[in-house]
Formats: sequence, structure tokens, C-alpha cells
Amino acid sequence: MKQIVHVNQHNIKANAKGDNKPVLTVKTYKDNQYGNTATVKDKDGNIIGRFTYSPDKPLSCGAKVWFEIDTDHASIEVT
Repeated sequence: MKQIVHVNQHNIKANAKGDNKPVLTVKTYKDNQYGNTATVKDKDGNIIGRFTYSPDKPLSCGAKVWFEIDTDHASIEVT
């Protein structure tokens, strides 16, 4: 099944003004799931990556949402 992770910029802006809305949506053809963390697992259930929303502790570049991956188990190609 195909899943798409969507980052909701409107909720990020609303949260900066005091709201507490989830900023990540994991979409399938069946439903939508909402949250501030989404884990990516392999077929054996091992976590290989994670989408994180952290407005109180952003990365040094200022990013509040990012994706981290365990490169021992997977890789990312930029095209």
C-alpha cells in the first residue's frame, strides 16, 4: 500500500501562535492519520527512519520538521 507523508504548513504557523495541532498527515487510499512523529519501518518492524516535528528544539538551521534515517539499513538518493 502506498503511503504519503504530508507536512501541514498551516498547522505549523498556527502552532507558532499558540495552537497545538498535529503537523504530519500520513495518507493512504483508506484513511488519514495525524501526529507530530511518524516512524518508517522495514518489513520486519525495525524502525529505519522518523519524521519529527519539534518546535521547541529545532535543528541548528532552524528546521522544525525533519526526516532522519538509519543509513545502516537504508539510503537516500537525491535526484
